[in-house]
Amino acid sequence: QVQPVESGGGSVQAGRSLRLSCEVPERTNDNWAVGWFRQAPGQEREFVAAMSASGGRTDYADSVQGRFTIGRDNARNMVYLQMDTLRPEDTAVYYCAADNRESEKTVSAIDTFYEHWGQGTQVTVSS
Repeated sequence: QVQPVESGGGSVQAGRSLRLSCEVPERTNDNWAVGWFRQAPGQEREFVAAMSASGGRTDYADSVQGRFTIGRDNARNMVYLQMDTLRPEDTAVYYCAADNRESEKTVSAIDTFYEHWGQGTQVTVSS
């Protein structure tokens, strides 16, 4: 059973940055499409960012476009979410998701696309 493991969450003031990391515990993660989602209290889980297995395609939610950047380091089996200019409305539990059943060019913003999910990491942004 593959379970991604997130890290890097924390509490910051608005305008600051955080970088979330996600390890996909396989020998290589270069076959995995990956996505970041978040869920705030009382709200549904929402899409944040995604990257295809090839790394050639990315997608971002409108709310984070230009502020967040998804990246990956296949040599280290790691996926990253660089979050800059954080806002209080970014406060949520952030989840890393991975899937390797589709082509390397597939990128998905749909949570049901992903088979494997991490436990989540809390991000809190204060004003």
